[in-house]
Amino acid sequence: MAMIPFLDLRRQYESIRGEIDEAVATVMRRGRFVLGEEVEAFEREFAGFCGTAHAVGVGSGTEALHLALMAGGVGPDHEVVTVSFTAVATVAAVEMTGARPVFVDIDPRRHTLDPARLEQAVTPKTRAVIPVHLYGCPADLEPVLEIARRRGLLVIEDCAQAHGALYRDRPAGAWGHLAAFSFYPTKNLGAYGDGGAVAGNDSALIDRVRLLRQYGWKNRYVSSVKGTNSRLDELQAAILRVKLRRLSGWNAKRRHLAGLYASGLDGSGLLLPGEPPDTRHAWHLYVVRHPRRDDLQAALRSQGIESLVHYPVPVHLQPAYLELGFPPGSLPATESAAREVLSLPLFAELGAEEVATVCGAVRSWSHSLPGSPAGKRHEP
Repeated sequence: MAMIPFLDLRRQYESIRGEIDEAVATVMRRGRFVLGEEVEAFEREFAGFCGTAHAVGVGSGTEALHLALMAGGVGPDHEVVTVSFTAVATVAAVEMTGARPVFVDIDPRRHTLDPARLEQAVTPKTRAVIPVHLYGCPADLEPVLEIARRRGLLVIEDCAQAHGALYRDRPAGAWGHLAAFSFYPTKNLGAYGDGGAVAGNDSALIDRVRLLRQYGWKNRYVSSVKGTNSRLDELQAAILRVKLRRLSGWNAKRRHLAGLYASGLDGSGLLLPGEPPDTRHAWHLYVVRHPRRDDLQAALRSQGIESLVHYPVPVHLQPAYLELGFPPGSLPATESAAREVLSLPLFAELGAEEVATVCGAVRSWSHSLPGSPAGKRHEP
């Protein structure tokens, strides 16, 4: 049985092996491995890609969020409003500052923070809001920013899955006070290890991030403020520079494959991901929904098709975060999505024939259900 992987990073490496190997060899020959010229060059190039004045390379996407929050003065006795339907890293970064995460429900079509529910979650302790551009679809930022301006809140975009996404013709990451990116290997722009970046236009905040990422040093070995160690290394920066030159093309391929899925799954009874008219989706993930998600995943697995669930348990229902006080039923759109979402294979090197195979398997399963939903459309 032919296996269709959810993601195959080896295919990508084989397509750029020569460039990657030379970039790594250049760093090895130079003999400088932390905060050197590769990091500086990548920061300039990535800021240009993001449409921001600055970018700062850091150790991971989680640390990017943490440092952005720290730079904005978020700490104990503060609250940060965000969503529970996200990778736990979003919430972990908030707790690393000592602040309390406060959750609001999602817009069930975007799977991102519902602006209509934001203001009611704001209290005198609220210091920041983190809209998460989940799956590569930008959150509806303009109403979030309007509330934030009126209430004096810091806006930090979680762009871990949104490299190259657009909101109202501007890049995701160019709207808030700061934006946090992850370069985990599975991302649209992925390193061969961990890495992250903070992007933004506010020079004072960016300078603060640079200070905090290396022990608060203005002068070597002398900490002017209490910082941490979160540095993007030279090898990863060199690799990311190679990949950044290809990213727009890779995103275009993802977009094409998403279109093939949309055509191939039309009438299957699944709720398919959309692209709001004010956005350009980055298609980090192609996420469908169905009430019998687990049965669908098992059927695909039996045919050698790998799929994943992003994310099966909302953060507010995970054992480590029950203490935050959001009981079952408190975020109904979030909880419904977590029961139904399924991510199908999607990466730039995936073949059109593989997408057709996945679509055929989904349709076959759908038509086999009692009272087949063919032609019907499940709604969240």
